[in-house]
Amino acid sequence: MRKASMMSILLFGLTTAASAFAQEHADTPLDAGARTAVVARLGEQLRANYVFPEIAERLAKATAAKRAKGGYDAATTPQALAEALTADLVALGKDKHFRVSVDPQFAPPPTGAPVLPTREDVAAYSEEIARMGFGIERVQRLPGNVGYLEVRGFAGLAYVGEAYTQAVSLLRGTDALVLDLRRNGGGQPESVAYLLSHFFGVDDERHLNDIYNRPENRTREYWTNPSVKVRYTHPIYVLTSGDTFSGGEEAAYDLQTQKRATLVGEVTGGGANPGDIVALGQGLVAFIPTGKSINPITKTNWEHVGVKPDIAVPAADAMKVAYVKILEDLATKATDADERQRLARALERVEQGEIDLPRYIPRKR
Repeated sequence: MRKASMMSILLFGLTTAASAFAQEHADTPLDAGARTAVVARLGEQLRANYVFPEIAERLAKATAAKRAKGGYDAATTPQALAEALTADLVALGKDKHFRVSVDPQFAPPPTGAPVLPTREDVAAYSEEIARMGFGIERVQRLPGNVGYLEVRGFAGLAYVGEAYTQAVSLLRGTDALVLDLRRNGGGQPESVAYLLSHFFGVDDERHLNDIYNRPENRTREYWTNPSVKVRYTHPIYVLTSGDTFSGGEEAAYDLQTQKRATLVGEVTGGGANPGDIVALGQGLVAFIPTGKSINPITKTNWEHVGVKPDIAVPAADAMKVAYVKILEDLATKATDADERQRLARALERVEQGEIDLPRYIPRKR
């Protein structure tokens, strides 16, 4: 039985772990009594955990009223009910982090008792993260001595921190860096802060983000990490898309508000409320946002509105636009004639399509 823990909550986006058993359970019959119990439990969990109590009350009442009127009668399987409840929570709550899913193996931890992963859990999680490249899709040095780093998601810091440092180390000698977050679905805020720590000077300590947690009634601060030894202080361009979500958005927003990077691409997805998974019964679970991000500079976040790029272009064009801008800036600042010629040649090649640039393929939803 799978316990609620950091091991079970989101690797790279807001999905619960899929399995053959879960798929089989998703289509089992669900009667009226079971639907009633699930909706009632959802209301209880919303009232107890959702970061905005007033909205939680409204959502609990709305879903209960819809159930009473037969609004969920057509949802005769766990999968159908999960989809219907997700649609209502997102539409009525205006919060894209909401998600109801089928996960019959999920079990909440004992009340008040922290759950530590077993040695087997840690080994399995570590292996899975390694197979996913630690969330790092691509590290590349482009003509003109421009670095490229694509990060798809932010898994647990203990598993990805070293990989982040190694990736930045490979690119430390480049004159500018493109950080591609166009397909980044989010993850752990500690890992976001750790990656971003590489992009400020050793003595340049920055307060990046705060997260308020309603169940705990406390706010946690996230700062750059002084233990990070590899630092990259050259210009940074961040690529964004409508797929950039949650922790991916935080990384972009933090760098933008700290005036450390130029954002190129599309407005991001607009999800700033992290949360946790709770059990609803009948093999259903819900991801309920329990907290909200508070940027120390703007005193707000990107919920609903997304992170707005500094240079707005379609996501598919963002790489070329950023690369051209970097090459032009480097050429303008170059004092050596040979260097200017090399940059001019790289610029000519990219304009003519002779350089195979990383392409953007939207994430599957």
